[in-house]
Amino acid sequence: MSIRENRPNGQDSLLGDLEKTIIVNQLMEVPFAERNEAWRDRFLGNIAGANLKLGDPEVILSNDGFPYVQLQTVKNDESFQAYVIEHQLEVLLEQGFGVVVNAHLEQPDWVFSYGDLVNLKQCGSFYTDKSFFSNPKEYNSIGQDEDILVGQPSEDIFPSYLRKHVRDFLQYAGVKHPKVMLIARNYTDEERASQDIVFNVMPKQFASEKDFTNLMNTLQWFLPKHYSFFGVDEMAIENGFEPL
Repeated sequence: MSIRENRPNGQDSLLGDLEKTIIVNQLMEVPFAERNEAWRDRFLGNIAGANLKLGDPEVILSNDGFPYVQLQTVKNDESFQAYVIEHQLEVLLEQGFGVVVNAHLEQPDWVFSYGDLVNLKQCGSFYTDKSFFSNPKEYNSIGQDEDILVGQPSEDIFPSYLRKHVRDFLQYAGVKHPKVMLIARNYTDEERASQDIVFNVMPKQFASEKDFTNLMNTLQWFLPKHYSFFGVDEMAIENGFEPL
């Protein structure tokens, strides 16, 4: 395989890994029906460092209502200006974009939400399989007599760029003074201990239960997929919430 990269003066440091580029291009040749877990792991392990190119237009608004930078894999003997996700990560996170790979095809090869990019920055991978966050199927509220610890999420969990975009989104959705806290459950039991992010968002703040549900589902786009979160009345937790 021969790939030629345009190298503007002084831009060599922004180029990706040629081996990863070749691997990604080979993976793109595998039909969707044959893309198993091994394919997924190999793709996710190489795509952030591979050379891609910007699509036209560079940013598209997807059906989910969010903006994505449109990236495409490169062809043999194609001259192109390289775009490398891991080198552009700071810009993507600051601007609030997701990334879609080969959206110009009948079916995109992959779609990364903003939260996936947050996870890449914070953890070095797009997705995290094991974490201290609760299982959302077990907890989506705080029990009346539940013993919890209350604090604020650290910069490692909720960095400033994430705070900004979540705050802007909640304010746009009608939450005038969005606030957040981090709770720890079962904190005396090492095996059962877990944590959740909590926002001061309740159904009564919206015209309907459906509007509230839609907001919480949409909020997931901003957060890494393993994060567990929900909303409670801020008056129910003393000295817990702080402004986003």
